[in-house]
Amino acid sequence: MQDTQALSIIDCDVHNTFRSIDDLLPYMDESWKSQAFLRGGGLPYVSPIGNKRKDANPPGGFPVGSDPDFMIKQLIEPYNMDYAILCCDAIIGVSSFSDADYAAALCRAYNDYMIAEWLPKSPKFKGLLCIATQDPYQAALEIDRIAPHPDVVGVTIVGGSRMPYGQRFFHPIYEACQRNHVPLVIHPGAEGAGIFNPPTAVGYVSNYLEWHSCLPQTYMAHLVSFVCEGVFEKFPNFKVVFSEGGVAWLPPLLWRLDKNFKALRAANPWLKRMPSEYVHDHCFLTTQPIEEPDNPKHLKMIFEMFDAENMLLFSSDYPHWDFDDPTKILKQFPIEVRQKIFSENARKLFKLA
Repeated sequence: MQDTQALSIIDCDVHNTFRSIDDLLPYMDESWKSQAFLRGGGLPYVSPIGNKRKDANPPGGFPVGSDPDFMIKQLIEPYNMDYAILCCDAIIGVSSFSDADYAAALCRAYNDYMIAEWLPKSPKFKGLLCIATQDPYQAALEIDRIAPHPDVVGVTIVGGSRMPYGQRFFHPIYEACQRNHVPLVIHPGAEGAGIFNPPTAVGYVSNYLEWHSCLPQTYMAHLVSFVCEGVFEKFPNFKVVFSEGGVAWLPPLLWRLDKNFKALRAANPWLKRMPSEYVHDHCFLTTQPIEEPDNPKHLKMIFEMFDAENMLLFSSDYPHWDFDDPTKILKQFPIEVRQKIFSENARKLFKLA
């Protein structure tokens, strides 16, 4: 415990939310307020044990993650965190809605709500602005509107999609991220819902265990697309975080991608470097949920297979059921490596003091 207390901690995946849609109504245009009561959405796969910690219910009966004061007392103060980066997983799923304008309206309302109701509560709160991916030009305008706020440090979208994220349809989003010097954070939450494609390469699965276990498939497809479509050549200062999708899948994917590129580079003539080099320079992954092999040495071996100490960001996933206690994870690694993962990498990426 004393060893971990000496670490600076920046939690890169903390889930706040609103108490009900009523919280967003003051920040919505009149034309959308009436519709907010009528529309729904959400995951097609539901955890049989729920997705929140049982001890994270705030006083007053409000939803888990909806009380900033309680979050400060339960998460930030006990672990003496430098910063908690807020990602509202209740809103990013709107990219699965068929109505692009309504989805964008909800994102605008949430972003204004976050700035008004959450960020002033503590200087340790930093926010990810939400955008809807159905209309990248409208999303880019929202990035330009919100990203200049000093406590907004990134943009978040959901992993579910109708096409791989490297394709040109989405490039206005990345141009806006680069223009505003903020990274893009991709987070799971609605794969297989609404207008999105199935959550696996072979179709829809039957239950939450299958859905949750197969999430890396989505990230593999997006990462390969980012590289092969030339996103990092076109936007050389653009950075991407793959949040809450594990890390062990990355080394073998890069090996395969580099091997194939040597013979097939004519298909992607705009690439000037090996695919793995782009990934090492532009991509990050969060630690939660870190893989837990029976032999802890195997995880250390995986870390040695890619630039883990410079590409990983600590995340707790508070207040979800699979919360990672920063005093319990990665204790087998040297303090210098842990310090990079627990705060230094995030401090550089999100430009935090």
